[in-house]
Amino acid sequence: MAVQRIQKGDTVVVISGKDKGKTGKVMRLFKEDDKVIVEGINLVKRHMKPNPRMQQGGILEREQPMHACKVMLVDAAGKGTRIRVKTDDKGVKVRVAVTNGEDIPSPRKAAAAS
Repeated sequence: MAVQRIQKGDTVVVISGKDKGKTGKVMRLFKEDDKVIVEGINLVKRHMKPNPRMQQGGILEREQPMHACKVMLVDAAGKGTRIRVKTDDKGVKVRVAVTNGEDIPSPRKAAAAS
């Protein structure tokens, strides 16, 4: 299985568009479209009529998908970095930050270990 350069739970910085410079956590990943949904980024207003699920209706702000090329993973120093995939001694593919050469742990494995 291929290692994804950006994974669910990663902290990313937006590098282009109306939200340039903002950081957020990846909530959802669409591999087939190469898009991501980032928490608090690319918000649009949605006008909702009252319905049984939402009694009051009103204007909601929701995150919309944005192309994955518009975000960059944040390294340990807090800056955006490109990602390289390398194979370690055991033959396991790991993500490596281009800026400082450090391994980037998978957010899913880090959560499982906690």
